[in-house]
Amino acid sequence: MSDRKKKGKNISGWILIDKPRGISSSAVVNKIKWCLNAKKAGHAGTLDPEATGLLVVALGEATKTISFITEAFKSYDFTINLGSQTTTDDLEGEIIKSSTNRPNKKNIQKALTKFHGEISQVPPQFSAVKINGERAYKQARKGHHLKLKPRLLKIEYLKLAEIHDSHSISLKLRCGKGGYVRSIARDLGIELGCFAHVRSLKRTASGPFKIENAISFDIFKNKGQDSCLKEWILPLEYGLKELSKIKIDHLSVKKLKHGLPIECQKNDTTEEANAWASFNNKAIAIVNCRDGILHPSKVFLNNDY
Repeated sequence: MSDRKKKGKNISGWILIDKPRGISSSAVVNKIKWCLNAKKAGHAGTLDPEATGLLVVALGEATKTISFITEAFKSYDFTINLGSQTTTDDLEGEIIKSSTNRPNKKNIQKALTKFHGEISQVPPQFSAVKINGERAYKQARKGHHLKLKPRLLKIEYLKLAEIHDSHSISLKLRCGKGGYVRSIARDLGIELGCFAHVRSLKRTASGPFKIENAISFDIFKNKGQDSCLKEWILPLEYGLKELSKIKIDHLSVKKLKHGLPIECQKNDTTEEANAWASFNNKAIAIVNCRDGILHPSKVFLNNDY
């Protein structure tokens, strides 16, 4: 059994990468994992190879909390080309519709009001949505036109940032889980009566993480294995900032570490809500309160680095 144990070091925490264009999110994660000789790594929300910006990489025990980051609101800066719609809804695809119509600023501002609150959005044909067990983009590459089901998306804002010329504009978006910026561009183009597709896209925030705290992937690109890069690792607790924090005593630590529930102090947390149990400011477990009892749902075995 010991021969099948994962190789590498028990490194836990977060690394924020400013992903460049032309590389997949998985390739970035794999390189960082190799450089740090880490046992486990993953990312909290993929970026298309041609997209740039914030890629949140989880290491070790932080991978247990990825779902909280993927569920969180995310922010994007993006530029769209007006006048044409493509098969992929970005520059990579072939033009399938075009128009000589061009909206003015007033038309754009009016159209943006339709993209607020909870909207219905159909994912792009070239997306990772599964259709009968197969990714949509694989079927789309075979020339199949897919009837993808619309999904609800929460949009906090979609704002005009700049009108470059009659052919392109830049926008700022903050939305909930499952948002496709390419679909936003496609639908906005249809609303404006001119068609549109994404020219460039940059993620600027994901949950508690901001692009300002990210480091260039170039730092890792030319590094060897086990390089001294731990200075860039943020504590596991950083990713839990949007959850309630509950301080516990030493006896409660032992119970939670063994998967046992503990009593919920008055006003610790609301019923059923996720929170994190803290001892000396270190995350011990993700817990939720049911009938006055804190039940551990995820226990952190090792989050030191």
